[in-house]
Amino acid sequence: MARTKQKGQRRKHIEDVISFALAHPIRIEILTLLNEAIYTPNELAQIIEKSPHTVNHHVNELANDGAIELARTERVGNWTRHYYHAVKQPYVTEEEALAMTPQQRQVMAGVILQCLTAESMAALRAGNMVSDPSRVFLSWRWFNVDRQGQEEIMEELMESWERIHQIEARAARRRADSGESAVTMIVASQCFERSRPTTGPPWPQQESSPS
Repeated sequence: MARTKQKGQRRKHIEDVISFALAHPIRIEILTLLNEAIYTPNELAQIIEKSPHTVNHHVNELANDGAIELARTERVGNWTRHYYHAVKQPYVTEEEALAMTPQQRQVMAGVILQCLTAESMAALRAGNMVSDPSRVFLSWRWFNVDRQGQEEIMEELMESWERIHQIEARAARRRADSGESAVTMIVASQCFERSRPTTGPPWPQQESSPS
């Protein structure tokens, strides 16, 4: 099983790190902010309007587990200021992923799921999942396929991901001309083998409706 190797003395399985990191709303807010930029605990406390003591406690817990990373330190008088950011997620090609150990791939998958789940829960708490149904798409189910079907699904997702990058590029050019502010959309693609095999669709036996 993959373990984190970061700041603190504890060495947890990545699955336990994620479960802990996402189990408290303050930690979720911290994770989403550190996806954006580098912050000190005091800066985070000001943004989310919580006490510095409380936020510093959660930041230390996250850092000790390896759920976030220390970006740099800065000497200020007789004390040291700590700056944190989200765990870096470099782009990895299929060849590079195959060259990684199973433990490394497990950690990489865990970090991605942590970021995605934190962003999803933060948006849910903010009401962004229901504020404009025409601009929210939520759907899931499992599909029973053969080996060729697995490959075709992966190809479809890769092509869709590339088209979304092209959409962002076209939007950037339009915004440069119009001056329109950007709307930040979370788009996620996931495809993996289910932990438990099954021969039928999810219960109840119907398509999961987009919302």
